[in-house]
Amino acid sequence: MGNGDIKEHKMIAVVETGGKQYQISPGSIIRIEKLKAKKGEEVVLDKVLMIKEDDSEALLGHPLIAEARVTAEVLRQDRAKKIIVYKFKRRKNYHRKYGHRQAFTELKIKEIQSGKTKKKAK
Repeated sequence: MGNGDIKEHKMIAVVETGGKQYQISPGSIIRIEKLKAKKGEEVVLDKVLMIKEDDSEALLGHPLIAEARVTAEVLRQDRAKKIIVYKFKRRKNYHRKYGHRQAFTELKIKEIQSGKTKKKAK
């Protein structure tokens, strides 16, 4: 038995949180809009739109998949790099400069449950 005989099972899902959609798999790290959770806490994302496991057909929700959920661990709460917003109107002596840092939560995906199957991160 060589290394080529070992097949890695891959499960991916598309979840919605904070008005955005993210493609995830067990063990992946994502940055999402800020959640009210502390570092080390476990959060559950239950708005699962799609799940695909290995070479099987994708399971699509209309709009969500019932009983599907994703478990993740909060790695950190932070703010992104500062962006500069500059407004300017010519010949009117009008200009405004703002800075903005968007708050985010960084998650590590632990497990994807489709209601039928579970896939944990290694």
